Amino acid sequence: MAVYRGISWTGFLLRFLAALVLVFATYNPEGYSYFHWVRDHLAEQLPLKLFAGVVLLIGWTIYIRATLRSLGAFGLFLAFAFFGTLLWLIVYYELVSVDNMKTLTWIVLVMLCGVLATGVSWSHVRRRITGQVDTDEVDD
Repeated sequence: MAVYRGISWTGFLLRFLAALVLVFATYNPEGYSYFHWVRDHLAEQLPLKLFAGVVLLIGWTIYIRATLRSLGAFGLFLAFAFFGTLLWLIVYYELVSVDNMKTLTWIVLVMLCGVLATGVSWSHVRRRITGQVDTDEVDD
C-alpha cells in the first residue's frame, strides 16, 4: 500500500509554473504569444499554428476541468473573489495605476495562474487538511 504524503510547496509551485507557461504562451501583453503569432501572421506556417493551438487547448482543458472539478462553482467564485478583491486593493492603495493597462494585465494573468494552480492542487490540499479523499482518487 502506497503512503500518501500530500502536496508540498514544491508541488504547488510546479503546478503554478506550468500554469504560467500555459497562460503566458497563450497571451501576454508583450506581444510574444500564440494569440499575437496567429493574429499577425495567420497564413504563415498554418499547420504548426494549428498544432500549437491544439497543444494549448489540451493544456487549458486539463487545467480548467481539474479546477472546476476540485473547486466547484462556489470555490471558483471564492477564488475569483479573492483575487478580484486583491486586485481592487492594489488599485485602491495606488500600488498600480489604473492607467497602466500593461501592468494590470500582467497582474490579472498571474492571478489567473493562481486560480488555475489552486484548482489543480486543491484536491491534494483538501485531503491533507481534512483527510477526505475524492472519489476519483481512490485506487482500484
